[in-house]
Amino acid sequence: MKTIAVIGAGTMGNGIAHTFAQSGFTVKLIDVSEKSLDKGMATIAANLDRMVSKGTITDEDKAKTITNIITYTDIKDGVVGVDLVVEAATENVELKLNIFKQLNDACAHNTILATNTSSISITQIGSVVTNPERVIGMHFMNPVPIMKLVEIIRGYNTSDEVTKTIMELSVQLGKTPVEVNDYPGFVANRILMPMINEAIETLYNKVAGVYEIDTVMKLGMGHPMGPLQLADFIGLDVCLAILNVMYDGFKNPKYAPCPLLVNMVRAGKMGVKSGEGFYDYSVNKKAEKISKQFI
Repeated sequence: MKTIAVIGAGTMGNGIAHTFAQSGFTVKLIDVSEKSLDKGMATIAANLDRMVSKGTITDEDKAKTITNIITYTDIKDGVVGVDLVVEAATENVELKLNIFKQLNDACAHNTILATNTSSISITQIGSVVTNPERVIGMHFMNPVPIMKLVEIIRGYNTSDEVTKTIMELSVQLGKTPVEVNDYPGFVANRILMPMINEAIETLYNKVAGVYEIDTVMKLGMGHPMGPLQLADFIGLDVCLAILNVMYDGFKNPKYAPCPLLVNMVRAGKMGVKSGEGFYDYSVNKKAEKISKQFI
């Protein structure tokens, strides 16, 4: 396996492209927006610069990584001759199904098709592909170049051979792959999102404030960041989307998103990316100032 296509130049997509390129693979980064591609490449360059400054890689390593990435705005052009496609578009079922329908028509029949979805059914995504045994989940963690875990999710039809190939490939990237089965939220988000949702419920019910909730979880449970800060980092819209997938999939009220989360997303308070969530990021992207609505 030498050539990889990554669909989506956003936070996860550019991180995945960076990781493959740094490991020596030729990467075709695809996004319908030229602006998004430029922004994605700028992010990769900035992240590589930080690695150079820390002595993790050399200037030559950075140059090779950038050279390994080619950008495209058309899926058909971008997937020619690739061994693997990793889709990292927005967490939206219809969007992903549409992309995989295009991949089914544009890719060779033996190209492995992976999705970086954090909660959507691999089996459902594979249902729009002629040979769904080649469809698999590769759920990378953010920030991709740093985080070691990759959830490898087998759909109902995913073959043993494809699973073995992707597990081995993840090790080549310096990651630790963990194989899981295809149920809403998989493992990471099935456990994480109810915790984040419960933290939001705790705030909503005025049990404690933002600082207090995050401090309890950081100092009491040893978490590197509190659940409300983490929700801001992930994106409140993403948290809501994942909870909705689990609620729809299990029909269990314990996965129902907190009304406060729903209202914040409706109001455009998405967290770090919008400049405000549970914390105010108008000055810097550190969770140091609590959003005025929670003071």
